[in-house]
Amino acid sequence: MTVGKLIGVSRYRLHPTPAQEAALLEHCAHARFVWNLAVEQHAHWRPGRKSAPGFAEQCRQLTHARAECDWLRGGSVTVQQQALKDFAQAMANFFGGTHRRPTWRKRGRSEGFRVVAVKAGDVRRISRRVGEAKVPKVGWVRFRWSRCVPEGVKSYRINRDAAGRWHVAFAAVPEPLPAPGTGEVVGLDRGVTVSAALSTGEMLMAPGLRKAESVRLRRLLRKLARARRGSHRHGRVKHAIAKLKAREGDRRADWVEKTSTSLARRFDMILVEELKIGNMVRSAKGTLAAPGRGVRQKAGLNRSILAAGWGRLVERLEQKAPGRVGRVNPAFTSQRCSACGIVDAKARESQAVFRCRSCGYAGNADVNAARNIQLAAGHAVSAREGPRVAGPVHREPQPVLLST
Repeated sequence: MTVGKLIGVSRYRLHPTPAQEAALLEHCAHARFVWNLAVEQHAHWRPGRKSAPGFAEQCRQLTHARAECDWLRGGSVTVQQQALKDFAQAMANFFGGTHRRPTWRKRGRSEGFRVVAVKAGDVRRISRRVGEAKVPKVGWVRFRWSRCVPEGVKSYRINRDAAGRWHVAFAAVPEPLPAPGTGEVVGLDRGVTVSAALSTGEMLMAPGLRKAESVRLRRLLRKLARARRGSHRHGRVKHAIAKLKAREGDRRADWVEKTSTSLARRFDMILVEELKIGNMVRSAKGTLAAPGRGVRQKAGLNRSILAAGWGRLVERLEQKAPGRVGRVNPAFTSQRCSACGIVDAKARESQAVFRCRSCGYAGNADVNAARNIQLAAGHAVSAREGPRVAGPVHREPQPVLLST
C-alpha cells in the first residue's frame, strides 16, 4: 500500500458570523437539492430504459435550471457542480463495489459542500490561533488554527454537524510516522467490552459518555419520544441529544488519534484481524415475510461495535504506519490457546476468562486472542492479504496433572 493512496483529512473548527452562517446554510441547501435531483434521476433507471444522465449532461441540465430558477441562480455554480461531481464519484464507487449506493440527503443531516480550485491565497493565517478561508459568495470565514494547514491545498469541505458546529476539512496526504526499528511485532484484538487488547497485555478502552451524561441522554430520548414532531420543544430536545452525541464522538476520535499514534511509534509491525465490520453491524430485523429474531439485542450489539471505533482505529493506523499494518484471518483466534496452540471452543469460560483444558494456561481472553494474532507474524505476509493464521489443531484436550 503506497502512501500516495492514503488520503487523510485535517479538520478545523469554523467560526462564521450570523450573516455568513446564513449564506453557508444556503450553499448547503443548494448542494443537497442538486444531489437529491441526481439521486432521483438514477432511481428511475430500469433495465431496458435509457441510461441515466452522466456528469456532463447533468451540468448542462443544471445550467438550464439556474436560468429558470432564481433561487439556484443566486448560489454558487462551483458548489452546485461539485455536488454533481461528488455524486458521479459516489456512483463510480458503488459500481466498483467499494461503497453503498448513494442515498437521499436530509436537512439537518449530511449538511455540507465542497469548494475546489482553491488558490494559494484562499487560505491564510491572520494570527497565532486564527485563520481564514475564502468561500465563494460568502467571503473570508474564520476558523481556529489549531495546527498547520497542509501545504498545497487544492480543495476543502465545509460541513455542519447535528450539534450545529461548523468545520472546514482539508484533504491531504498524512505524513507517515517513522518506525522505531526494534523489530517488535504486536497483535491487536478488537472487542466490545475491551476496545483494543494488545499482545503485550495492555487493554485499551474507548471513552464514551460519563454516567451522569448517559442518564441525561436516556431522559432526553424519552422526552423526545413524547414531543410532537415539528414543534419547538422537539427541536430543542433533538439539539440537546445531538450535542451529547457529538461530545461522545469527539472523545472517541481523540482516543483513536492518540492510540494509533502511540502504536505506530512503539511497534514496527501491527497485526489486526480482517473483520468485515459492515456485515457485522447489519440489522437483524429481516423482512415482513421472514422477520428477524433478537432485533433489539442485535441493535445494542451494533451500537457497541460502532462505539468501539474498530474501523477508524485500523484506518488511522494504515495512514500513520503505511506498509506496517498486517491483516490476519480471524478464524479461531478467540478459541486457540496461545501457549500450546490447541483449539477448544469450551476453553473460553466467559467474556474475559480463557482457560486451556489441555495445558492449563489461563489468562484474559482478549489478550490471548491478541497473542494469537501476533503469532501470525511467523507465517507468510502478503502486502495485499496480510499474514495468515495456521489451521486449527483439533484433538481431545489432555487432562492436567496438578502436583500436590
